[in-house]
Amino acid sequence: MAACEQISHPGKVISAGPDGTSVEILSSSACGSCHARGLCGLGEYDRKVVKVPPDPSALYEKGEEVEVLLRASMGLKAVWLCYCVPLLALVGVALSSLALGAGELASALAGVGSVALYYLILWLFRKRLQNEYIFEIRKL
Repeated sequence: MAACEQISHPGKVISAGPDGTSVEILSSSACGSCHARGLCGLGEYDRKVVKVPPDPSALYEKGEEVEVLLRASMGLKAVWLCYCVPLLALVGVALSSLALGAGELASALAGVGSVALYYLILWLFRKRLQNEYIFEIRKL
């Protein structure tokens, strides 16, 4: 896969076993100048632990420096699921409620309620979504 098709962050293995490898993403000063820092949740946290499925062909040890990779398309999908769809739901429901004759307060509450319902549905399907977002690691 080409480098532009992947999102990568340096990390350190914190545990490795038959069920997978846990990697701590290292904060980087480059996040401050990155054009996507507002969209990337990794730039906002000091510590982020990612669970990577087991790879029988590679053995990792605790403390080993690695690079965590995710397909760029999965990053864009995450932005759509977390930011764009809720915004569309909020605006769509609020404007539809207003058009149907509801008051401004009721329309605003309906819009916020639709976003709350959307995030509840996302939370209920978190295991399924978790299976779609597969991280990979490679040794540095």
